[in-house]
Amino acid sequence: MRLYHSGDRGEAVRDIQRRLTALGIRTEVDGSYGSDTVAAVGEFQENRGLPVDGIVGPETWRTLVDAGFRLGDRMLYRRSPMMRGDDVSRLQQSLGALGFDAGKVDGFFGPDTLRAVLDFQHNRGMAEDGFAGREVVAELLLMPKATEKPSREVVRDHEWIDSLPQPITGARIYVDPDRGEISTPDSTWWAATNLSSDLQLSGARVLLSRSVDTSPGEHFRAKRANRLDVQVVLSITVPPDDTEGVFYFGTPLSTSEAGKTIAIHLAARLSIPALPRAVPILKETRSPAVVVSVTNPSPEMGSMIARAIIDLYANGPDEA
Repeated sequence: MRLYHSGDRGEAVRDIQRRLTALGIRTEVDGSYGSDTVAAVGEFQENRGLPVDGIVGPETWRTLVDAGFRLGDRMLYRRSPMMRGDDVSRLQQSLGALGFDAGKVDGFFGPDTLRAVLDFQHNRGMAEDGFAGREVVAELLLMPKATEKPSREVVRDHEWIDSLPQPITGARIYVDPDRGEISTPDSTWWAATNLSSDLQLSGARVLLSRSVDTSPGEHFRAKRANRLDVQVVLSITVPPDDTEGVFYFGTPLSTSEAGKTIAIHLAARLSIPALPRAVPILKETRSPAVVVSVTNPSPEMGSMIARAIIDLYANGPDEA
C-alpha cells in the first residue's frame, strides 16, 4: 500500500480518520490529513507500540484494521493467510487464562490457537470444529474473572526467567541485524558480527537472520527464528523515529515478561530505556525477543550486548 501522511486528501484518509475515531482517538473526519490527524496517528502508534512518525504505512494500517475487531464480531477460525486482529488476541488471552495454551497473544489465529479452541470445546462439551463463533464467545463470557488471569504464555515466560542462572553453552541465540533502508550504511551487521563472535566464544550457538549481502523483510526474519526454534532473539536496528531504547514485546493485552527482563538488563548496560513495542520481530517470534534500537550501532556496542547476555545467563536477572 502507499503511505498516507500530512497533506494527503481523499476517501482513504477519511477511512483512516473514521477508524481512529471509532477507537476513541479524536480527529476531524474530513478526508484531509492535517496536523490533528498526524497527532491522532502518532497517539495510536504510541499506544500500539509502533514507531511514532504520524504516517500510515503498511504496519500501522494493518494494526489499525486489527484494532477494529472485537471478540464476537466475526467467526474466527484457522485459514491461510491467518486471521488476525484484536478479537484474536482477546480469544488467545482468555483461553490462555483458562489453561488452554493458545501460544503467544499475538493476534494471529495459528495452529496453537486452533489447538486451544479445540481443547476448550472438548472440555466444555461443545462441537469440536475449531471455530470460535458465538457459542465459544458465550462460554468465555460465563467466566469473566477466570479469563482475566495471566495466560499460559505468561507462565511460560516466568518459567524461563526462573530457570536463570543456567549455562549459556549450547543456547541457540538468534542474532538479527536489521538493515532497514538498503541505502543506509550496514552498521548493524558489524555490531552483530562482534555480538555473534563473543557469544560463540562463550559456548552459545549463534544463528544469524541474514547474510552480509541480503536484506530479508522483518516478517520473513521472524518466521525464520521460529523455524530454527531458538531460545532468545537479539535484534539490532537503527530507529526510524529517532527513539533509542531496548524494546520488548508489549501491547495493551499482553507483555513478554521474559523479553522485558532481557530488555531491562541490556538497557542498564547501554544506558538507554527499556520500552514496549509490537514490531513484527517482537510480535511474531515465539521466543523471548528484544530489539536494541540505537542511532549509531557499533562493533563495540555488539560486544557490550554480548557481555550483558553472558552475565544474564551466568548470574540471572537479580544480579543484573
